[in-house]
Amino acid sequence: MTDAKTDVKPSGSPSFAPRAPETWGSRLGVIMAVAGSAVGLGNFLRFPGKAAAYGGGAFMIAYFISLVIIGVSICWAEWTLGRWGGNRGFHSSPAIIGHIIAKPWGRYLGVLGVLIPVGIYMYYVYIESWCLGYAVQFATGRLGDAGIDYGLHFREFVGATKDGFALGMDPEHVGLFVLIVYVLNFVLIYRGLSKGIEWFCKWAMPALIAIAIVIVVRVLTLGTPDPSLPEQNVINGLGYMWNPGDIGTQLRNPQLWLEAAGQIFFSLSVGFGVIITYASYLREKDDVVLSGLTATAANEFCEVGLGGLMSIPAGFVFLGAAGIAGQGTFGLGFTVLPQVFSHMAFGHLFGALFFFLLFLAAITSSLSMLQPGIAFLEEAMGIGRRMSVTILGALTALGSLFVWYYSADLKALDTMDFWVGTCFIFIQGTILIVLFSWVMGLERGFAEAHKGAAIRIPRIFGPIMRWLCPLFLMSIFVLWLAFNVFGWNGNFSAPVFSPSTYITDLVGGAGREPSDVARGAVAVILVTIAFFTIISHLAKKRWFGVDSAPRNGGNP
Repeated sequence: MTDAKTDVKPSGSPSFAPRAPETWGSRLGVIMAVAGSAVGLGNFLRFPGKAAAYGGGAFMIAYFISLVIIGVSICWAEWTLGRWGGNRGFHSSPAIIGHIIAKPWGRYLGVLGVLIPVGIYMYYVYIESWCLGYAVQFATGRLGDAGIDYGLHFREFVGATKDGFALGMDPEHVGLFVLIVYVLNFVLIYRGLSKGIEWFCKWAMPALIAIAIVIVVRVLTLGTPDPSLPEQNVINGLGYMWNPGDIGTQLRNPQLWLEAAGQIFFSLSVGFGVIITYASYLREKDDVVLSGLTATAANEFCEVGLGGLMSIPAGFVFLGAAGIAGQGTFGLGFTVLPQVFSHMAFGHLFGALFFFLLFLAAITSSLSMLQPGIAFLEEAMGIGRRMSVTILGALTALGSLFVWYYSADLKALDTMDFWVGTCFIFIQGTILIVLFSWVMGLERGFAEAHKGAAIRIPRIFGPIMRWLCPLFLMSIFVLWLAFNVFGWNGNFSAPVFSPSTYITDLVGGAGREPSDVARGAVAVILVTIAFFTIISHLAKKRWFGVDSAPRNGGNP
């Protein structure tokens, strides 16, 4: 392996020219873009839903342990690996990982870093359109009144009652909003990094936080709306989120740890392939240690400090513990909270603000999901931004259209989220931490991370990143397979395995027929993998030269 200090830039294509300083307006722009990617629906919908489902306090303990072991560790690793690759002329996960491994086949491992954000975008943009639609419906008075069956309204609006039902182009259906959101995403991404993503995140993130603070203040001043139910007050609502209850029993529940770890991945965007791409636009002396902590802190403030404080206490105050427990992400966000706003003074206004907040959070994330695919196409194929945006737009349009049309019971969306948004993220996160701690080497990895750093990574993270994080990830992934793939009943003394619906949807069994929609969703994933893999294969000479030797000096 050659020395990491060798800094020869690949030649032969404009894509491999040294990074232009004007690509981003500033290091703050990169941080804002990463924070925009992290701060999304996971903060304001998924996190409160998981916390409510698992009783609050016990989930929070598992959540913060996962944050330290998985979140912060992989965050620093991904920022460091991205900057290392960017200063050698590479801005995509396949190229960067291929050169860290110092073997051309390494680029195939990096394909996950393109597939995950692009695959998630295909269904995330659909959910994003729900948020915009609900914001408009609250603002125009279609929602926000008592007596509406919000569960039925949600199913009809998003098309969960029948395939193709979501294609309606009137304000009562999500179709019109899907088109608006999809076009808006690609207009902004086409404008480029500084004029598109950075510009939007710089105003959207402060606006998002300002709206969230307004809603939190309103929730915390609710008091006890119904004097006949004195126990349903805002203080008890806060207690519901933080009270650990029977903590010993709950923390022995493997599913709790699965959900907490999964939330960290989804919330921080670690393992998505987003951070490694954005960090590649940093200069060698730009601080990745502080940048990683800044983006993480911004996410945690929005998730715990804002998302948790607005949704769970509000639901508890008006509906009680039974009204919010077990609702799940979409149930809490699109069924429970609209009921809450219908009981609240100025409910139309606060409902519109809340769902516009969700829309802003979602679009900052979806924009960030597109950039890894664009960077990959540009440098692998040697094409410009216009062509790469066109290709990616066509690919994601086909995937999004599949999810949009096959909307019955949200089967297509759920299947893609299961495999791409959960399974592949665990695998990619494990790859990144192993690359940093074992392939690059912990000492060299820390030395690279500390270039230009105002603070140093604490020593305790040495054994955490080398041993604890990979072992924790592998353990969680094995449990995930046991529960969600093989259908383990969670009993160690008398284990029972029954294939989960995600398996029977594909192959049948357990009295169920295979689902053509689930099979189609998996086919979309496999076609996308094949597309990116073929492009990575064809890019071998561009990235590694005729002799297949890494041109940038190889593995650090």
